[in-house]
Formats: sequence, structure tokens, C-alpha cells
Amino acid sequence: MQVIQNQKQANKPIKTYINSCYPSLTKSEQKVADLVLEKMENVMYYSVTDLADMVGVGETTVLRFCRKIGYKAYQEFKLAIAKDQSNAQGEQQENDDENGKHETFISAIAANSISAIQETASMLDEAALEKAIEWIEKARSVHFFGVGTSGLTALDAKNRFLRIGRRTDAVIDSHIQAMTASTLTNEDVVIGLTVSGSTKDTIDSLKIARENGAHIISITYYARSPITKISDIVLLSGGKESPMEGGSLAAKIGQLFVIDLLCTGLALRTKDFSLSMKERTARSVLDKIY
Repeated sequence: MQVIQNQKQANKPIKTYINSCYPSLTKSEQKVADLVLEKMENVMYYSVTDLADMVGVGETTVLRFCRKIGYKAYQEFKLAIAKDQSNAQGEQQENDDENGKHETFISAIAANSISAIQETASMLDEAALEKAIEWIEKARSVHFFGVGTSGLTALDAKNRFLRIGRRTDAVIDSHIQAMTASTLTNEDVVIGLTVSGSTKDTIDSLKIARENGAHIISITYYARSPITKISDIVLLSGGKESPMEGGSLAAKIGQLFVIDLLCTGLALRTKDFSLSMKERTARSVLDKIY
């Protein structure tokens, strides 16, 4: 029965389905429905905590609302919204093309990338950034935890820090993350990377690291998300992405910008050493280039 219901639901715009379920919702759940219907294009970027706070209800009410309209989890609900919005944007793009208002995808992507950097710069807490740089400088070891696209950012971070003589590690396998976390102490720093702030594998590993005394720094888009609750320092990165845009370039650029700030900040603190290591690492690969 549930499969049949989900198949029928998949053929309907989510607004239509919410309206059809509306009378069966409790008053609190109807408040959630009202906000979703009013700000549909924004809700797909909200964490469950954000949505609950905006409505003035508990997170459990939001989750019950999702289940009552046929979705097993909040992320599945957001994916449905993103799909609807994507279809609507496609129709709008076709209309704009017909009316001579076409914007090339080149200029659109360029604008998104620039916006991600500007948004990150406006969101970052400078004092938190300086504190994070200080911790990295003094740490016995620094580990970057991330999976999926954030794992690729972690690898890039390792490369950046290696060039200034810092032996950091990028751990992108969840099992290795957990084992690594179990070996850490209060002399170590772990930097968790997740745009959503809700990536379970990364958060589970960070919890283990925290239980063993390690200092936790998180780089995420959402100020109120599961990862921020277990972090000592939160560095916000711009470039939000909907569930249909996992691994978007804009979100990755936001993360990389924060990594660049951390690396450059550390290099400025250890200027002579960093400059020496930049030259040494550059010379080490000279014969690899024609």
C-alpha cells in the first residue's frame, strides 16, 4: 500500500500533495505546512533545525509532518521539493528563451562561484578563524575528515598544507575515520567537512575524536546542524546546495576558500619556514614537469 501511495505521490507536485493532506494534520503540523507552502523555494536549503525554529515548533513536529505527507525522512522531503523546483526552473528557462531573456550557463555558473566566495567571506567569524589557525599551528597532528565531495576537499586541504611543510592527513573512508579518531588525544585537531552539517559518517567519527579529547573544527554551511553541536569551532562556508545539487561547484568553492584562509593564515604565522618548504616541495616535483 505504501509503495502504491509513494508512486502516486511521485506524480504530483509536492504542493498539491501537502494541500490534500492538510486537513489531517495537527495544528502544529499545519504551521509547518503553511511555511513550506509559502517559502517552498527556500525550504530545500533549510536544515530540520532551521525549519523548526522558523515555524516555532520542535524538530519532532517537522519529522512527523514529513512522515504524514509520505516521506520517511526530512532529507527525502527536501529532495522532493528540489525536484519540483528543478522542474519549475526548467519551465521558466524555456519561457525566458522564447522571450529572448536567455542567460548563458557560463555566466550563471560564474556568478554562482563568485557569490559563494562573497557569501563565505561575509559568514566567517574572524576570531574563530584565528583561533582555528592557532590550534592547527600548535597541534601534534591535524586530520581532515570528509566523505563524498567533501572528501575531495579534504584531500585538497592535505595537499595545500603539505606544501607549507605541515604533515596533515585526509581521511575519507568512514571506517578509517573512526579508527583514526579513536587514537587521538587533546594534542590533536580534527577538521570535519560537510556542507549539510548532517553527514552521519563524518559526525559519528568526530564524536569518537571528541570523546578522546581531540579539538574539533567544522566547516559547514549550516550554523545550526548536528555537526555544530559537537564542534569547538565552527567555520561557515557559503555556496548552499539543494538535495539535487550534491557536490555543486559553488559549495566546494566555499569550502576551498576556508581551507585557503586556514593555510594562508598558518603560512603567515610561520613565514620563513613556510616559504622554505614551498620552495623545497616545488623543487621536489620539478622533474615531473616538461
